[in-house]
Amino acid sequence: MSYWVLLLVSLLACSVGFYIYIWFFSVGYGLSIAAIGAALAIAFHGIMGLPEWLACLLLFIYGCRLSGYLLIRERKSAAYRKVLSPEMERSRKMPIFAKVALWLTCGLLYTLMTIPMYFRLLNGAPADAMLWIGLAVMACGVALEATADLQKSAAKRKNSRRFVDTGLYRFVRCPNYLGELLIWLGMLLTGTTALKGAWQWVLALLGFVLITWVMFSGARRLELRQDRNYGADPEYQKYVRTVPILIPFVPLYSVKKYKFLVA
Repeated sequence: MSYWVLLLVSLLACSVGFYIYIWFFSVGYGLSIAAIGAALAIAFHGIMGLPEWLACLLLFIYGCRLSGYLLIRERKSAAYRKVLSPEMERSRKMPIFAKVALWLTCGLLYTLMTIPMYFRLLNGAPADAMLWIGLAVMACGVALEATADLQKSAAKRKNSRRFVDTGLYRFVRCPNYLGELLIWLGMLLTGTTALKGAWQWVLALLGFVLITWVMFSGARRLELRQDRNYGADPEYQKYVRTVPILIPFVPLYSVKKYKFLVA
């Protein structure tokens, strides 16, 4: 399968962002990853063994779960709909060329994030220990993100006005973003013994670097929003001073001062 076919699959899946632009990197993100996993399985089914099938299945499950979770949250959470309302208005006013630019950028990014597995399959690399290690890391990331989302939803049902500091949130303030990082670190690991030449390495590393930047940018946006919502709460102030924002046991408690991260 040509890379351009993979890019077309990604673009078609994330085109839902034309309805509301934030779907390019939320619902459309999940749909694109699921579609890429399915496309890889269909295109390379003749040469795939068990670990390759598992990798494609993980991508498909992850993408479907993420999109479904986000859609359900938008439908059921009044607090989230309140946050989303101004974005709907902004989306209606956004020029079409800006939406097209976002669409192309997101579609390209999602293929770069999954390109280590694409190159492994394209190169016909045999299954090895690094492939299994990468799969294990990906599975841990999928489980971590799903658990964090469930715990946050449960905590918000109990008290929608309080920040979440229970479950996984006792150890890191953005465990769902940490899960994302593990997924894409695992994806990178699956390709490390299969990549050929500098160009394949550059593209694979670029995808991981970009999604890492996106996750830290998301953590910064969340930190700024939570500061506005809970900044006067002494318990929240203690929480943010003592619990790392994204990487557990690493004393990085705030990223809001790093303006190179998109707010």
